[in-house]
Amino acid sequence: MSPARMARIESAMRTVLAFNEMFNHHDIASLSQLISDDCLLEDTGPAPDGAAYLGKAAILQFWQRLFNESPDCKVEIEEIFGQGERCILRWRYSQADPAGTRGRIRGVDIFKVKNGTICEILSYAK
Repeated sequence: MSPARMARIESAMRTVLAFNEMFNHHDIASLSQLISDDCLLEDTGPAPDGAAYLGKAAILQFWQRLFNESPDCKVEIEEIFGQGERCILRWRYSQADPAGTRGRIRGVDIFKVKNGTICEILSYAK
């Protein structure tokens, strides 16, 4: 693999790792800096296909609503790897229900990173 290609993969992975950290801090301002204006997010719900959010404003509004409804939600990374502009993140998402009982799901996000910003996030859960 060429050094330039390896640098692109490493850069994409660093961007996704930064994204995950800012997501776990519920830092909307920093998340805003990591996604492109025309970013596409396909969420895991509602079943069966999930909802799609197009554009930075729609995605940030969705995340803000999620953080408000689930103030302790976190994504733990199980595995991360990259291929070109794509980065795959295997994760475990946890949050507490209104009674305080912790629950979790596992899933995968497929990210596309161009020019240092995330332009696509496809989320799948089981």
